[in-house]
Amino acid sequence: MSAPERLPQNRDVWRIAAPLIISNVSVPLLGMVDTGVTGHLDNAAYLGAVAIGGAVFSFLYTGVNFLRMGTTGMTAQAFGANDSAAIRNSLGQALVVALLIATALLLLQQPIKHFALQLLAPDAAIAPFANTYIGIRIWSAPATLANYALIGWFIGLQNARIPLAIVLVTNAVNILLDLLFVVVLGMTVDGVALASVIAEFSGLAVGLTYAARELARHGGSWDVTRLTTPAAYTAFFAINAHLFVRTIALVSTLVFITAQGARLGTLVLAANAILMNLQLLLSFALDGLAHAAEALTGKAIGEKNKRALRQSVALTLRWSLGTAVAFSALYVLAGPLFIRTLTDLPDVRETAIRYLPWMVLSPLVSVWSFLYDGVFVGATRAREMRDIMLASALLVFLPSWYLLQPLGNHGLWLAFTLFMAARGIGMHYYYERRVASDAEA
Repeated sequence: MSAPERLPQNRDVWRIAAPLIISNVSVPLLGMVDTGVTGHLDNAAYLGAVAIGGAVFSFLYTGVNFLRMGTTGMTAQAFGANDSAAIRNSLGQALVVALLIATALLLLQQPIKHFALQLLAPDAAIAPFANTYIGIRIWSAPATLANYALIGWFIGLQNARIPLAIVLVTNAVNILLDLLFVVVLGMTVDGVALASVIAEFSGLAVGLTYAARELARHGGSWDVTRLTTPAAYTAFFAINAHLFVRTIALVSTLVFITAQGARLGTLVLAANAILMNLQLLLSFALDGLAHAAEALTGKAIGEKNKRALRQSVALTLRWSLGTAVAFSALYVLAGPLFIRTLTDLPDVRETAIRYLPWMVLSPLVSVWSFLYDGVFVGATRAREMRDIMLASALLVFLPSWYLLQPLGNHGLWLAFTLFMAARGIGMHYYYERRVASDAEA
């Protein structure tokens, strides 16, 4: 008699999600420290410069987040199929691509700075500080992109402890150096940027150390041909090209929001930077559960276990909804306290609190797209992710923003809310008609 089929349980979700939620939440907490140390300086231009610089690197670094997502999906399916060679190859190819992209960013840093500042158009008081921040932080590119690949690989292997270690070391070093450089040594945006560079390389050292141990456990050796022959990257780019377009559309939308905030004035720009930290706190918490969905659904597909796929989605969705409700309640009760903690500039506080209700609504609207992102990554449904993101950005967000301009910053946040709602609705539609129906076939 064969052993009974084992389906994913709540403990499987939280074995992956809990460490990743902790590590993910530490990322926006770091952003809050960046905001906090500059928000308590004597000039709001420092805070605006970090907001502008952060938007640039959100575009550059999050724009290549396909290195993390694509690596997770491919590795999870290889892990489910117990294919050691594919597991090793997924990491090697991701690291090679990460190094090539980072090299290109470093070589093109001058035109990148010029184009970014022209696009975001900060006022004359902010622009020099933003230029300094970008010029220093760009040197974190090799470490940041390699860390994306390593974190995605470990998540695909159902190992959430190592990504936790990488992120916590990175962020702990960053926070300590923020305080040292800005509070103790009197630096401004240059200290914040330098802290980020040193911290990313600290995290990379941790990730490579653990990766070497994991590879030794799986055995095998590197296939140089698979790493150096362009034709061997066909499967890698077939998935990641769609993820790249999808991510660029997402980050472009977020950068557009920052740019429009800047055009509404330094005060609105600074207030929106604080509110975006609350959105990032939410997104990284929900992403912890989405990462669990990636790993569990990818493993189920690799095992060709259709019941496990359905169970993985049901469990992670249930926990994601509960988390979203908790965040809405948290922002109702403690949102003003968060804002007052992040800045002591009275006008910025007042402006941020005025728009806080959008952050209370956001968890309930955003939760669907975050969870389904994880499901689609695990299922390597990159094309569908791309199509939904483009439709949400081009057919919902931009028309909404254009029509809602008379509402000012309220109109900007409403357009963003409609954008997130469109993503969730679109992904639910595709899930029922593509991913779930294939699981039933």
